[in-house]
Amino acid sequence: MTKPTKNKNWKAKLHEIIYEADTPAGKLFDVVLLIFILASIILVMLESVKSIDAKYHNLLNIGEWIVTILFTIEYIARIVSVKKPIKYITSFYGIIDLLSTIPKYLSLIFAGTHALVALRALRLLRIFRILKLARYLGASNNLITAIKASRSKISVFIFSVVILSIILGTIMYMVEGEENGFTNIPKSVYWCIVTLTTVGYGDIAPNTPVGQFIASIIMIMGYGIIAVPTGIVTSELTRTKDKSISTNTQSCPSCASEYHRDDAEFCYECGHKLHLE
Repeated sequence: MTKPTKNKNWKAKLHEIIYEADTPAGKLFDVVLLIFILASIILVMLESVKSIDAKYHNLLNIGEWIVTILFTIEYIARIVSVKKPIKYITSFYGIIDLLSTIPKYLSLIFAGTHALVALRALRLLRIFRILKLARYLGASNNLITAIKASRSKISVFIFSVVILSIILGTIMYMVEGEENGFTNIPKSVYWCIVTLTTVGYGDIAPNTPVGQFIASIIMIMGYGIIAVPTGIVTSELTRTKDKSISTNTQSCPSCASEYHRDDAEFCYECGHKLHLE
């Protein structure tokens, strides 16, 4: 009867260290993890510099293998410490952890895949846990809700911009002509979109006074057009009630779901008890 209890306590302790950033041990683990992630990215960047790689190739390779092995151990520990490993494996962070670990192993089989180790930069997303930016999750949800609510208006707006770009692009094609770089209507429409969005690559430019006048109007219109979708989303945000939810980094020991309310006793995803005695 004592072995299952010891096993349970061991897994619970490991889970608390790996998945949670509210405890000193969990915060230390995440900080050390981020240091190794940054170190790994620096190693890959240095290896891409031919002069440095030629001189320190063996040293860089050994360092990368050390980091890869540590990440492999961490990945396995994450799977072991949860009751439903498949939940972690198929989660956003689980997929990123896997993708950031396997490239070094794949480089032994397939040449040229070692550079994919740079995917480890995605793991820096875990810094949100350390900085406790989960408190802004409620605000981000409000923004997503507002964007979804205004998607029909934004779609109509984008459709109108496309039609306007086709019309103005066609006019510029007729005004400027092939001799000024507007060789066809699609290319002219491309120029109009680039100008309207205030990008301005400069690969095509009007040379005639009429064309320059039309271009000036399009540029001014571009500033107004940029403000329209912002206004649409903002109006929807004002209609959305701001429900401030205080969350933390408490991770469910069963399914690894995160961002629970501070007063939560059970997981919102699977109903498992969050605080083990």
